Formats: sequence, C-alpha cells, structure tokens
Amino acid sequence: MREIISRLNKIEIRIRKAVNSQMHGNFSSIFKGSGIEFADLRTYQYGDDVRTIDWITTAKGHGAYVKIFKEEKEQTVFFMLDVSASQEVGNVGLQKVDIAKEICSVLALSAVKEKSQVGLYCFSDQKELYLKPGYGMKQGYEFIMKLFRLKPKSEKTDLSKALLFGLNMLKKRSVVIMISDFLDTDYLSRVKAMAKKHDLVVIHIYDQREVKLPSMGIVPVYDKESKRTVWLNTSSPSFKREMREVFYENKENLEKLCKQYNANYLAIDTREDYVPRLVQLFRVRK
Repeated sequence: MREIISRLNKIEIRIRKAVNSQMHGNFSSIFKGSGIEFADLRTYQYGDDVRTIDWITTAKGHGAYVKIFKEEKEQTVFFMLDVSASQEVGNVGLQKVDIAKEICSVLALSAVKEKSQVGLYCFSDQKELYLKPGYGMKQGYEFIMKLFRLKPKSEKTDLSKALLFGLNMLKKRSVVIMISDFLDTDYLSRVKAMAKKHDLVVIHIYDQREVKLPSMGIVPVYDKESKRTVWLNTSSPSFKREMREVFYENKENLEKLCKQYNANYLAIDTREDYVPRLVQLFRVRK
C-alpha cells in the first residue's frame, strides 16, 4: 500500500506542477463550485459568466442581473466509481478499473490538499463501498486503502441506481466526479438530474478494444456481467463497424448531455498518459 500511495503522490505532484505552470497557480479550479450558496444580485458586467444571469430579475426590464455566490465552509468533492465487471478490460495492471482507481485516488488527494471534504461511492448494480465525506490526509489515505482493497460482490452494472443514490445522499451542492465506462442503458435522465443539482464531472474510461477490435476470426467471448459465452466474428467488417458506431453513439450522447447542462466531460483511453488529460480538465474548469 505504501508503494501505491507513493506512486499516487508523485502523479498528483506532477499534475499540480503542470497546472501551476500553465495556469498561474489556479490549482483548486477543479473543485470550485462545491459548497456555494446564493448571496446577492448585481448588474451584469462584460465578461461575467452568462450561466450566472438571474433571468427572472432580468425579465422585469431593469437591466441584466447576475447572481453572486459565496463559498460555504464545508466543500465536498464526492467520487462515484464504477467497479462492475465491464471495467475489467485492458492489459494487466492497465485495465479500465485500474486507471479509474488511480484517477479517483489522485483527484481525492488533490481535493484533500485543497481543504475539501472527500467522499466515495463504489458501485456495480449495488453499493460496493461507501465512505462518508471527511477532511484531512487521514481521510485521504483511508479513501485510497479501502478503494484498492475493494473486491466487488456483484459483476453487473446499474448506473441509474448509482446516480439515484448520489442524488438522495448529497443534500448540499457538491462537486460530483463520476468515473465509469458508461456501458449501460437508461441512465441519461439521472445524469441530467445530477448535473442540474450538483457540479458534475464525468470521466469516461474506455479501452481501444471497444473501438478497434483486432481480427482474430470467430472467437468465444465470456460476458462477466451476463455470465454468458457468445461467439463473435471479430474479422467481420460489419460487426466492427457496428461496434464502433455503438461506442461513438454512446460517447456522443453522454458528451452532448454534459455540455447541455454545464457538466464537464472527459474521455480517457486506458493506453494513454492520463495526466495531460487531467491537466486539460483543470484548464477547462478555470
């Protein structure tokens, strides 16, 4: 466990240095928006975020007004991590679930250092692990230890059920960072609800084999979630095309919804260095 924490700290420091050099030290930007409450109104000024415009007051015809918010003392960054069997795709040590756990832990360490509360909910089609939000490095290390020692009981996925848990559990506006491969159906309405209620960051983890399946002829494939073996013609151009289309349609629908409701969306390939991608996320949220 010491080796894992040491590695995560090195990655976190690498991200922090990159962000500080590119954004003049605005490292905490990824966690902004958590724990904010309405304070007052003022007239709109050039450069203000249009998302803060109070349209009800503006509609009265006395000029455009924006909402002013103040930070609450308790800021919460809540992580929702998919640990279902579909995440167990990729090379040894570089499976989707491995990368997801690393990203989750690195961002949790960053949040703890920025004096935010961090909480964790790992899910399949049921609750696999819940860590109540708390402060400090002790919380951060407990977060990492419990996450890396977790052995899920179920192999199935239910994103909608997981999102409902988060919506019911989080009473105050928080930064919610959801990490999954999003291989499920009928969950987008709950993503919409989460984005409207909280400051949502969606991190979509995928493996190239979901996009470019190697040609190996007709092979048996065991689906851990359905516990069925199916025979697939991996050399079939139509099968490969359909597989790509399903992946990109799912990706585009999720990304479009996030953009529509002011949530951040980031797709990460298991074979790429995810650090520059996380730095990009900080830049977007500046």
